[in-house]
Amino acid sequence: MMTRILLYSDEPILAKGLESVLRQVEGFELLPTCCSVAGVMEQVALGAPDLVLLDLTPEVTFAVLSEMKHAMMTTKIVLWVNNISTELAFQAMGLGVRGILRKTLPTDLQVKCLQKVQAGELWFEKALTDSFLCARRVSLTQREGQLVSLLSQGLKNKEIATTLMISEGTVKVYLSRLFQKVGVKDRFELALFGLKNLTTGQLPVNEKGQRAGTVPGLRSLVLERPADPRPEPPSRFPIPMRPIARY
Repeated sequence: MMTRILLYSDEPILAKGLESVLRQVEGFELLPTCCSVAGVMEQVALGAPDLVLLDLTPEVTFAVLSEMKHAMMTTKIVLWVNNISTELAFQAMGLGVRGILRKTLPTDLQVKCLQKVQAGELWFEKALTDSFLCARRVSLTQREGQLVSLLSQGLKNKEIATTLMISEGTVKVYLSRLFQKVGVKDRFELALFGLKNLTTGQLPVNEKGQRAGTVPGLRSLVLERPADPRPEPPSRFPIPMRPIARY
């Protein structure tokens, strides 16, 4: 069976180069390349592709990635990156992203990645999985995740309370608990951790009147720490990880 691949990138010349390679691979059917997230969603509405190779542009925030994954339940997503932070990589994996592929890899390895992912495997380089073992993960409840996401957008307590339809007093209680849980001293530090985990630099824009249930929230915070001489085994993660590419 043919594997229907959708490529999204805002770098047309780079995309054209990869297109020419993928068109020569037996078993691959390349759909029209998209240059915007809106274009990806329109293409998906016409028929879900088997695999989406998603360029990690500023347009791809945590909220956008979450929405896309929800809209493409049966589609495998691979992030196409120059570089990616440990925090964002971990959050992407939590959403169900099946691979993280560096643009600088040789073309044969890029093709191999897509083939492996389509076959049901994961593609995460050893250096990236090793960085997970040197990080501390703090699980968040749905409400805590929503609050951290909104706080990272610069919203004040009153605005957070209005968006989540809770009282300002309740927001203060949540913040106090989060300071202790995450190990920070104030809302600024908490917002910085939230920002690193949410996106590559562009925050999702909050809409006034948005219902509390529709506010995107983080599932956890990943906090980098010095490597432990006796790191915990990979089984501590919710997704089984098999580093496939070793360089």
